[in-house]
Amino acid sequence: MRTRVLAALLVTPLAALVLSAPAAQAAPDPNLTVTQTRIIRTTPVAVSSLNTVPVTVEVDAKYAWPDAGPGTTLWAILHRSAGTGQLQYLFTMPLTKYEGTVQNGKWRGVVNAPSTANGKFQLTGVMVGQFSPGSGDMTDPTPVTDGPVLTVNGTNIPKLTARVLPDPVPFGKGYSIRWSVINGSTGKPYGTRLKVWLANDNGCVESFGGPSYLTDTNGYVTKAYRSTDGGYLNCLQIPAEPSPAAFLSLFVNRPVRPTVVSATPSKTSAPVGAVVPVNGTVSNAPANCPVNLQRLYGATAWRNVGTANVRQSGRFTVNAQPAYKGNIPYRVSFPACSNYKAAVSKTFTIRGT
Repeated sequence: MRTRVLAALLVTPLAALVLSAPAAQAAPDPNLTVTQTRIIRTTPVAVSSLNTVPVTVEVDAKYAWPDAGPGTTLWAILHRSAGTGQLQYLFTMPLTKYEGTVQNGKWRGVVNAPSTANGKFQLTGVMVGQFSPGSGDMTDPTPVTDGPVLTVNGTNIPKLTARVLPDPVPFGKGYSIRWSVINGSTGKPYGTRLKVWLANDNGCVESFGGPSYLTDTNGYVTKAYRSTDGGYLNCLQIPAEPSPAAFLSLFVNRPVRPTVVSATPSKTSAPVGAVVPVNGTVSNAPANCPVNLQRLYGATAWRNVGTANVRQSGRFTVNAQPAYKGNIPYRVSFPACSNYKAAVSKTFTIRGT
C-alpha cells in the first residue's frame, strides 16, 4: 500500500533517510493485469547535484474495472537492486494511455531520476491512478516479474545535515534547527540559494510540496519551531516530482533526568525464589520503550534480571525474585530509547527470607 511505502520512506533516525521495503498487508488489484514493462533507456543515466533526468517508462496492461474512463492513468514503482544511493524507491509520474483501450492498452510516462538514486533500480510494480502520498490505497502494487532495470550514475550528490538548538530541547520550550545542504563530493556549498521543503509531523509523511524555504549561498537555512512541534518528526526534503529527491528527518532530543524513573516493590521481603512485582513509572518517555530490572552483584556490578515495556500510561511492571536470604539491592534502568536518554531509578531493597 502506498501509505506503508511513505511511512517507511520518511521515518528514520537522525541520519540521511533510507527507504525500507513496506510490509505486505493487502493484495494487488485483481482488475489490473500487467503484460509488459519497458524502460526506454539502454545506457546509464548520468545525474549531477540537485538535477533530475526524465527517463521514459512504458507499461502494457489490461484494466478490467467496468467504470474505468479513457483518462485512466497508471504509475510504476522501481526498487533499488544495487548501488549505494540514499533512495530505495523511485516512483513514476502518471503514465497516460497512448495506444489501445483501458481494457487492453499501452501507457507511457517518465521517472525523474535524481543523483541520490545512484545505483540500479528495477521496475517491480504497477498501480492504477497516480502516486500521491498519504492517500491510502486499498491494494498493493501489481507485481512485475523480471522488470527492466534503470541504472543511475549520481555525482556531486547532496549531503544533508541538521543542528538543533538547544540540544536537548527542554519540554515546553521552542527550538530552532539549522539545516544544511552541501555538495557531498566536495564538502562545499553549491554556491546558490537552494529551494527546500521544511515540514513537521504529517507534512513529513502524508504530503509533499512545502512549506518552501530558500537556503543562503552557503547552503544553510534555519527554521524556528514551536514547543508543540518537539514531539513530532521534523524533516527537510529536496523538491522533485513526484516525491522528494533527498530527505533528512529527525526527532529532537529531550532531556531525561535520573529521577524520571520511579520504581517501588510490592513487597519489601519475600521468600527466596518468590515473585515480587515491581511497579513504576517513566515520565516523558514514549510507550513501548523497554525498562530493565537490575540486581547488584558484588559492590558495583548491576546486571539485568528482568525486562518489560513502558505502557501507554507511562507505567510498567517488572518481576523480581530474591535469589538468596538477606537484603538484595535492585534498581530499574531505562536504556536510551528513540530520542530519549538513559536513566535509572533510585536503588531499593528486597529482603530474601
